[in-house]
Amino acid sequence: MSSSQEITELMVRVAHQDKEAFAELYRATGGKLFGIALRILRRRDLAEDILQEAYAKIWQRAGEFDAAKASPITWMAAIVRHRALDELRRKPMLSMEELPEGFEPSAGAPDPLGERERNESLGRLLACLHKLDGPKRQMVLLAYCHGLSREALAARFGAPVPTIKTWLHRALAQLRLCLAS
Repeated sequence: MSSSQEITELMVRVAHQDKEAFAELYRATGGKLFGIALRILRRRDLAEDILQEAYAKIWQRAGEFDAAKASPITWMAAIVRHRALDELRRKPMLSMEELPEGFEPSAGAPDPLGERERNESLGRLLACLHKLDGPKRQMVLLAYCHGLSREALAARFGAPVPTIKTWLHRALAQLRLCLAS
């Protein structure tokens, strides 16, 4: 994949409706974004559809990207994640009554009811994340989804490491409280 700076430059060009830059952006980021969609949806066909929709949204909203707030890949990954999670909520799994007659789940197969519960839990977590203010939400995602260190967060948010730790602690407390309610 290209460097973050190169992708940022492509985003600027895409914001000006540069089709060649958009093609380059897709080549540079498509694999990673497809992996995100596939990991959430676990179906290649749905992941491909979501990726296409996400890139259409990226094309339309490239002008809204702000490199001061997030890296381009973080911004694009959020679009893919949100679209994929919307798809999960829109298309619930089949109920047991809808399965073909005589269908017996194999012993090693994934548990569809457990999967549904995980999806519902993920939906609750996302709803609680959205209740956090923007910087706290971004900080939690960068720390726990993207693995940024406290030092990297301090540099990104322009605050000392102890302050970052306090903010994260408070944000996690808010999430726990929201998830418990």
